[in-house]
Amino acid sequence: MADAPLFDSRDLRRVLGTFVTGVTVVTTTDDEGRFHGVTANSFSSVSLDPPLVLWSQSVKSHSHPAFFKAERFAVNILAEDQIELSKRFAKSSHEKFVGIDVDIGSGAVPLLRDCGARLQCRVVSRVPGGDHTIYVGEVFAIDRAERKPLVFGNGQYLLADPHDMADGALLPDRKQAQLAAMRLGTRAIERLANQFDETMALAVWGTHGPTITHWEPASAPVSDALPVGLILPVTSTATGLAFAAHLPPEAIAQTGWPGEATTAEEGDWEERLEDIRRLGLARQGLETFYRSETLINALSAPVLDASGQAVLALTAVGEASRFRADLDGVFARTLRQSAEDLSRRLGYRSDNASEPAKRLQPAAGA
Repeated sequence: MADAPLFDSRDLRRVLGTFVTGVTVVTTTDDEGRFHGVTANSFSSVSLDPPLVLWSQSVKSHSHPAFFKAERFAVNILAEDQIELSKRFAKSSHEKFVGIDVDIGSGAVPLLRDCGARLQCRVVSRVPGGDHTIYVGEVFAIDRAERKPLVFGNGQYLLADPHDMADGALLPDRKQAQLAAMRLGTRAIERLANQFDETMALAVWGTHGPTITHWEPASAPVSDALPVGLILPVTSTATGLAFAAHLPPEAIAQTGWPGEATTAEEGDWEERLEDIRRLGLARQGLETFYRSETLINALSAPVLDASGQAVLALTAVGEASRFRADLDGVFARTLRQSAEDLSRRLGYRSDNASEPAKRLQPAAGA
């Protein structure tokens, strides 16, 4: 007897959703000349010689009878700005083509305009596939525009961009390290915000110290005001501490943080920085958020360049009553791993990094 599945259809749908696809609208014409169209991401190439493609349609679809009888169909590959078109053809309606200008292809099949590409096909076979019919078509005409494709995955529309690793690892060019880190870091905090629903900030080391360049708000952000360009204190914020643990004293001194402190304070400061280096994380708790009375906790992970200096910080902030910012929690481990991955991509290796320089000590009372 066949093994019974250990999942339900909802679980399977979520798993299949992790396979990112493009988005198409497949169109045809019935015997009475009426247009039919349906949004599909089940489109795939089958063969180049002969030129074959396939797509599948639910047998419960209202337009299934029309597609099943049709001898021709067109695959309209949508461009990134055609989300509304995708949504329109994903719904059951007899008015999908109302108000839409189309071109007429072979066999009077409608072709949607402004798509990334269009393929006109004649049906080769119709194959039963469970609750779907699989259509294999031979391509006899194509056209293509230089437009970015619309992408779909994990239940949402996505953007398609070249991958940073497509041509191998990033070269650790010191002049370009911060720009590369900002590009990679922006994507990293987007992923973290989506995964954990925490407000994330991206910071660089600017002329005046730690500077926020990008925010990714949670569904309930820590504040309605998330200012870009905000300059943070070095010694009293998680972001500032993450940088301080991996920058030489002269860099910090340029921000106006002179180091006049007692021997005991110097020892406490260096011990704190050493903990940050060891943990890969800086934590600051019970601070008030920018121009508000909201108490927050913050957790920050430094991103290092090939020389071992911090070029970026990934920082999470949340209301103290909800976000504990534990140093050993699942979120903390994921945040640290994200920063370490970015550091490696920027050329950092722990075995070839120089020893940390002696750090500048904070002013008394800071």
